[in-house]
Amino acid sequence: MGRHETPTPSDARRTDDLRSLIRPDLLALLPDTSTPEFKAEARRQSRAPAESPSEADDQAFVDSISVFWEEE
Repeated sequence: MGRHETPTPSDARRTDDLRSLIRPDLLALLPDTSTPEFKAEARRQSRAPAESPSEADDQAFVDSISVFWEEE
């Protein structure tokens, strides 16, 4: 996957508009996804299944419960 582009001022306004719709007490519970700590933890969690000794079994399970749509 590619890297995300730098947000534009209109992206920032849209984010602010969306945040204004969320109750402040719930907003406080949302992580700040722009921090290096968040990104490092997301990377760690995404790599964990792939590096697991049971990765093949885990993937087989996910495949068995997934619906694969035929492309038109």
